[in-house]
Amino acid sequence: MDALDILTDLENVVPFFQPIFNAEEHRIIGYEILGRYKRGNEEMSLGSFFQDETIPEEYRNEVDNAVLTKALEIASQTDDRDILWFVNRDAELLMIDDGEQFLQLILSYREKGLNPGQIVLEISDRHEQSHLEHLLNYYKTFGMKVAIDKVGNESSHLDRIAGIEPEILKIDMSSLRSTASGPSYLDVLHSLSILARKIGATLLFENIETSYQLQFAWKNGGRFYQGFYLRKPEAALVEKDILKDKLKTQIHGFILSEKKRLHSFFELRNELHLKFNELITRNKRSDTEEMLITLSKNLEGIAFRMYICDEDGFQLSPNVYNSGEKWILQPEYLNKNWSWRPYFLENIIRMRTGKKGILSDRYSDIESGEVIRTFSLPLNEKEYLFVDLSPYFLNEKEGLF
Repeated sequence: MDALDILTDLENVVPFFQPIFNAEEHRIIGYEILGRYKRGNEEMSLGSFFQDETIPEEYRNEVDNAVLTKALEIASQTDDRDILWFVNRDAELLMIDDGEQFLQLILSYREKGLNPGQIVLEISDRHEQSHLEHLLNYYKTFGMKVAIDKVGNESSHLDRIAGIEPEILKIDMSSLRSTASGPSYLDVLHSLSILARKIGATLLFENIETSYQLQFAWKNGGRFYQGFYLRKPEAALVEKDILKDKLKTQIHGFILSEKKRLHSFFELRNELHLKFNELITRNKRSDTEEMLITLSKNLEGIAFRMYICDEDGFQLSPNVYNSGEKWILQPEYLNKNWSWRPYFLENIIRMRTGKKGILSDRYSDIESGEVIRTFSLPLNEKEYLFVDLSPYFLNEKEGLF
């Protein structure tokens, strides 16, 4: 595709619209505006054109504005004033004139009924932080919203997020194509959902191409969904409820699956609580080390590490560790403090007040690298038992991994 061919034929530069669906109503809440070039019967994406840094900036801006102008004409003629219009902009190009041309183009459609509050500006590249923040905050005074694009991939800079304070974080699902994706990658994506909640941003999962990706997005706090699995970009807008019944049915299936997983989780927690209570009651007169050794004989295939801590996180016992051949003592762990671990003290309080054991979420063990869970149980008011469960045991429990 020759850049000059496009520049001299702006009549055939057109906008396409990819629908974005929401989780609450399973309806279209907005469209991402994408550039296409029509040549004969072909419609080619302009993505590579906009990303080609060998093309002068003013040429790329001219084509970008041609696409946006045509898209805003269509947007201004729609009756639905709740629809959001997602507009991609390279931050470097946006800052050429301090973002003034882009702003004036958006404001020129207010008289036609298009509210700047319907515009979501997607920032897709890096720029000097303070200048960009100033510009985006200026845009927000007109009601515009900001989305950070491709959060979580190798090109994203998470340090920008706090300063920009975006309303939307877009997470690219391209790398999550199947259930074969590694647990570490899944945990990184999950952590982004926690980040979004902390800063008050909405998660939009894009490039959804499979049912598995959609389920992951739903399960990890995705409010908005976009991708070929749902709807490809088209020249025309479509009915807001076009996938309502399909999405409602599919998400109901996700709900049933998640309820089943949670049921398995709480069943396992109760099973472990009863089992350990019985074992501890039988051995409560033993000292800590002796009790752990006795417990280990009853936990083959269930646990691989045990230890006892006080309420402040100081370890009162050695580790009792399954080396694969036998259980061994690791006295070097005595008196180590674990209060720095996330949720440690919170879980101590939960055990003390609830008088029941707690099953942790899954995490990667620092020493073994295995994905595990820890079961913890109050022994008395001052001592707490921690049991690291075997991955093989957890794999047998349906829905826990």
